[in-house]
Amino acid sequence: MEQVLPGYDFNDPECDPIGVSNDLKDSGDTQGAYKVLMDLCEADLRCLDAHAHLGNLAFGRMPWEARAVARHYEVGFRIGELSLPAGFDGVLPWGHIDNRPLLRCMHGFGLCLWHLGQFTEAAQVFDRMLWMNPSDNQVSDA
Repeated sequence: MEQVLPGYDFNDPECDPIGVSNDLKDSGDTQGAYKVLMDLCEADLRCLDAHAHLGNLAFGRMPWEARAVARHYEVGFRIGELSLPAGFDGVLPWGHIDNRPLLRCMHGFGLCLWHLGQFTEAAQVFDRMLWMNPSDNQVSDA
């Protein structure tokens, strides 16, 4: 997969909008972090990392609202699926950084489905995620 990240300057890693959002969140400015991520989505909905981090922000604040949180992850997951060739059954290893946003969205979406008691659907998402990333090393990266 090729990661879409509007505003990223490959010559200046300090201007990474996801990093800026994470720094804002870590400093307690969740509204600022949310705005950066929403601006990324507005610039290009294919920015899967923005969807994943929006899900992470919401999950961290209100995990009991799994249905609302799941929307962020699901949008990223569905957009990512559309980016894959029809009938894709290959791997997207975690070691390739551009694959991580889709895998993060899948992981978050699966967790939300599990919280909602939709165990069959959650198992399907996790099963697909494991086929795509057999090393299963993203659990600690949520």
